[in-house]
Amino acid sequence: MKVLKGLLMKVGPGFITGAADDDPSGIATYSQTGAIFGYGQLWLVWFTCPFMIVIQQMCSRIGMVTGKGLAGVILEHYSRRVLYITVSLLMIANTINIGADLGAMASSAQMLLGLPFLFWLVLITGSVIALEVFVPYTTYSKILKYLVVVSTDLLPEVI
Repeated sequence: MKVLKGLLMKVGPGFITGAADDDPSGIATYSQTGAIFGYGQLWLVWFTCPFMIVIQQMCSRIGMVTGKGLAGVILEHYSRRVLYITVSLLMIANTINIGADLGAMASSAQMLLGLPFLFWLVLITGSVIALEVFVPYTTYSKILKYLVVVSTDLLPEVI
């Protein structure tokens, strides 16, 4: 347990962000695609992975060099209209993604525990909102770090 605690003290927010891509809607999509196509689309990894790496590198370097987020950099180089359009598109995409995540979690809970979908949707949404509003960031980030370790296959390697 001391090894796990020591490891978690060293990792930062990037650890949580990296694991956040394996969200419920993503896992549902991967499962459905795998069930339909099997390994038939695996060849795409050779094309998509380099693009994903480059995009992550560019975003992190822009943040490190400028000390600003995406909106700050866009505002510095473009008009407010471009900024508002970009932020609006991002907000729409994030809202849809969060809705898909909540739906996937509620569907999973319904399959496992049998109560109605709407019950789980309201319970999960309320719980997430309550945690984000009432739990301090330092505590919440510690909880998320432990959840990442537990939800991935890192735990057997650490212990």
